Amino acid sequence: MIKKLVVNFLLLFISTSFLAQTATIKGVVKNVSGKNISNVSIHYLDTGSTTNSNGFYSIQLPENKQVTILFKHVSYVTVTKKITLKNNETKNLDIILNPKVQTIEEVQVKSHKNEAEGITGVKVETIQNLSSVNASIESTLKIIGLGTSSDNELSTQYKVRGGNYDENLVYVNGIEVYRPFLVRSGQQEGLSFVNVDMTQNVKFSSGGFQAKYGDKLSSVLDITYRKPTEFGVKAELSLLGASATVDGITKNKKTTALLGMRYRDNSLLIESKDTDINYKPRFIDIQSYFTHQINPKLSIDFLGTFSINDYNYVPTSRRTKFGSVQEPLELIVYYNGQEDDQYFTAFGALNAKYEINELWNFTITSSVFNTQEEEFFDIEALYALGAPDPDAGTEEYGETEFAEGIGSNLIHARNELDALIGNIQAKVSFQKDKNHFNFGIKYQLENIKNRLVEWEVIDSAGFSIRPPDHIPNEQPYEAFEGPIVPYQNLRASNSTDVQRFTAFAQWNRKGEWKEHQIWTSIGLRAHQWNLNTTNQVIFSPRVQFALKPDWDKDVLFRISGGRYVQPPFYKELRGSDGLVNEAVEAQKSIHIVLGTDYSFKMWDRPFKLVAEAYYKHITDVNPYTLDNVRLCYAADNNAEAYATGFDLRINGEFVPGTESWFSFSYLDTKENIDNQGYIPRPSDQRLKFSLLFQDYVPSIPQLKMYMNLVYNTGVPGGSPTYANPYDFQARLGDYKRVDLGIFYIFKDASKQAKQTWLAPFKEFSVGGEIFNMFDMQNAITNTWVRDVYSKRMYGVKNYMTGRIFNVKLKVAL
Repeated sequence: MIKKLVVNFLLLFISTSFLAQTATIKGVVKNVSGKNISNVSIHYLDTGSTTNSNGFYSIQLPENKQVTILFKHVSYVTVTKKITLKNNETKNLDIILNPKVQTIEEVQVKSHKNEAEGITGVKVETIQNLSSVNASIESTLKIIGLGTSSDNELSTQYKVRGGNYDENLVYVNGIEVYRPFLVRSGQQEGLSFVNVDMTQNVKFSSGGFQAKYGDKLSSVLDITYRKPTEFGVKAELSLLGASATVDGITKNKKTTALLGMRYRDNSLLIESKDTDINYKPRFIDIQSYFTHQINPKLSIDFLGTFSINDYNYVPTSRRTKFGSVQEPLELIVYYNGQEDDQYFTAFGALNAKYEINELWNFTITSSVFNTQEEEFFDIEALYALGAPDPDAGTEEYGETEFAEGIGSNLIHARNELDALIGNIQAKVSFQKDKNHFNFGIKYQLENIKNRLVEWEVIDSAGFSIRPPDHIPNEQPYEAFEGPIVPYQNLRASNSTDVQRFTAFAQWNRKGEWKEHQIWTSIGLRAHQWNLNTTNQVIFSPRVQFALKPDWDKDVLFRISGGRYVQPPFYKELRGSDGLVNEAVEAQKSIHIVLGTDYSFKMWDRPFKLVAEAYYKHITDVNPYTLDNVRLCYAADNNAEAYATGFDLRINGEFVPGTESWFSFSYLDTKENIDNQGYIPRPSDQRLKFSLLFQDYVPSIPQLKMYMNLVYNTGVPGGSPTYANPYDFQARLGDYKRVDLGIFYIFKDASKQAKQTWLAPFKEFSVGGEIFNMFDMQNAITNTWVRDVYSKRMYGVKNYMTGRIFNVKLKVAL
């Protein structure tokens, strides 16, 4: 059905392009560097058009009559051409525009569109230069994104303003992408979906985003992959993996191809943790992006990805000291068994765009996503909980003297998931004068099959610990002859089929009030979903308003908000017992954001200060627990919550010619579960300070330094299984980390080399990186250990990676 519909649309587009029988002039407008220029005005008398995003234009002219055509752009010198065309003649005319001598004012005015929408634009070279365990777009956002944070350097996932990992929208070329379902820890994730080396534009909003984006509560990340303009090859090699990107384009410039390949090995990172393991990871990702211009009005493109994560984990032992100076403790664990996980993901999307005229655009997109995941493990842990010798004058100093608790636990899982998600969507864009209208409709079908077989047996001093909801016993004082029941036991076989219909309408306008500039956006989304016998409908109105006063200072004010909703996805439907609750409703948030942007000069260099304050009131909350990166939902709308705070960021040329970013955030988010009172949510990270700093040696400018620093206050440490979270409100320690990279640039676009061996390369650099430079111990979760004597539960911190050294080589041909 979907395939037939797409073919009919393509035939309609192609046939339409042959109906015109009038004289036509068309071509591409470029600058002196050969880069295509969009939004160039082409007109004669009262007739006109503009170039599209690829710099292409097409305009009809009177036959057998000389006309004067003007090619105008605010940043370039106007070009005039006199043209005479014969009957039904089509003429190709490419234009090259020279830049104006002074265009700073015009460029700054144009950039205010993103500011008015609350969008942060990130340069791709900033992401590529980031020295991080995961040098990805998401890792960059953790540092420079407003209200964005994470305490897990191994994961590309992030939290925004009190939300969780599942509350963030991610788009690539306008297509929503998904993350794995069964992943428990950051070291299992491997690679981000987004390939940085294939990326052209990055836009990010921390909240209050427009109706054209989907239904999530926290944020939206909008990625656009680039279209190659020439043949090229880029490669990167390090101790953590390798990547390569190939650009291709045909001679007639109508067809382009972009191919990216990545390989990742996390062994170096895991070896720095406090658990001794044998670890064999294999993360492979291949992506392709093809575009083809069928005719001046019709273009198609295809995005395809294929990835395999093969994770084999064999722990052997662990020693972790914790407690206080007055009461030091140590956990000693010896392991038997292994974990073997596999994640296979395939994704394909076909997009067709038809430019009806300079006012109307039509786009149709169809995509299919499939993930097949296996999580198999059998691991036995024999543990002893004791007190190290605190006397520094003895030979046994630091050694565990006696055991307060001795026991073991055995965990077993045979979990499988197969998810198939297909959709088709159509969008229409209409622009007239200063008004811009967008409409869209989407149909999505989700088929998810999930088999859960997971249990845990806990043995303490020779006696099996029964779950709290079973009849207690008085062992060892009285014999117990009942069956041995696992402490946890999940067994479920779920098959869910969900149909979703979504639609949106949005109106944007840029206008003036007296001498002031005004941006307005009003939109409405509708979302209807069917799950077996359940049928629900939800609406989401959203509004944005921005004002740039006619002041000498470059200041912009904005306010945005609305009713944001998040209909449940499969993970939110599955409760702690593994079963699907079809009655789960959408979470709803009344969201308001106040913000301002101030661009200024300091030391005769450009800077920008951004400040935002926000408040969210969330109802029908689906409570969850967080273990590393695994979210386990209650599958019940039995809570309400709020989040409030403010974010500050300043970025600019603290060092001439380089851009650095400083961010600070304050957050207060709490939830009330079953009317027990408000407690901090798992994402309640009160303070965050981050820095991304770039520098170079003035006498050796090709020697460059990239440093990122993060300081986050601690989040709640979670609670043991079956425990009431209200009884466990202790927080983890503060997250502190500094990563440093030093590179020598032998050759790039700004520095040409004289050495003959560098002649084949466009870029060549080599350097070293130090991750966690000060070897700070950062905890991600607690392992809960039971003292058999006192029956007290101890939270033993699970620490992230220590100091690691890496070397990296980057080349481009």
